Amino acid sequence: MRRFLLQRDHDVSGVSGTGVVAEGVQLTSGRVVMQWLGSTPSIVFHESMDNVELIHGHGGNTWVNWID
Repeated sequence: MRRFLLQRDHDVSGVSGTGVVAEGVQLTSGRVVMQWLGSTPSIVFHESMDNVELIHGHGGNTWVNWID
């Protein structure tokens, strides 16, 4: 397992803000569990980190900061 923070420099949607917007874990299977932070928190599951970056990357405005 690897822990990470999802960091955003520019909030394209105007919803989740900037800075650390989510925290997560990539499981040994490659699947990802991610908790969104802020005023509307939620927990989401993704099949891969590639999917996380494709959906939430916003052209490089959001990036993964690996903790482990």
